[in-house]
Amino acid sequence: MTQTQDEQKREVAQAAIQHIPIGSIVGVGTGSTANYFIDELAKVKHKIDGAVASSDDTAQRLKSHHIQVLELNNVSEIPVYVDGADEITEHLHMIKGGGGALTREKIVAATAKKFICIADQSKLVSVLGEFPLPIEVIPMARSYVARELVRLGGHPVLREGFTTDNGNIILDVHGLKILNPAELEMDLNHITGIVTNGLFAKRGANMLILGTNNGVRIINI
Repeated sequence: MTQTQDEQKREVAQAAIQHIPIGSIVGVGTGSTANYFIDELAKVKHKIDGAVASSDDTAQRLKSHHIQVLELNNVSEIPVYVDGADEITEHLHMIKGGGGALTREKIVAATAKKFICIADQSKLVSVLGEFPLPIEVIPMARSYVARELVRLGGHPVLREGFTTDNGNIILDVHGLKILNPAELEMDLNHITGIVTNGLFAKRGANMLILGTNNGVRIINI
């Protein structure tokens, strides 16, 4: 039976709830699939001790459900972080940042013991790069960083009218075929002026909960 993307997103959000330890603090990502997860988390909010948000938008949605939002600096441990992806491979390497929250997402993911990615089947790819790679950049470094990205074979485009929660800009890099995501992630981090990039390879997901027309599929690393 064919399911819509939204139906698949809802199913994976419901499945992710089964992996949330009782009495824990949950890291919560940003985007449409993460929003479905927040709505499901609200149904079991009495079983958790609060959440750490990866963006201002996520914090507001959590608060609208009366889920306590905690500052990461005040939390000693996050057992599980749940977030979506713009692209993900079966090796659980991802491109994230379509919503512009990549830096805070990467920080919360790095802090978490386990990273669960929830996604519909359209996000599963064999090679990353068809989705433009988001890169958060300090505004004064925009031109320099863009030139460096061109040298790497990419075509950077400024995300017009967008400012991150950290006060920076986003360059979306088109035309990359990312065969070694961990290596490119490291190379990009060495370019002065880049805050972070949307490759989640060094710290990829531990588990993918994937929505398909044949039900939920789980891929573990």
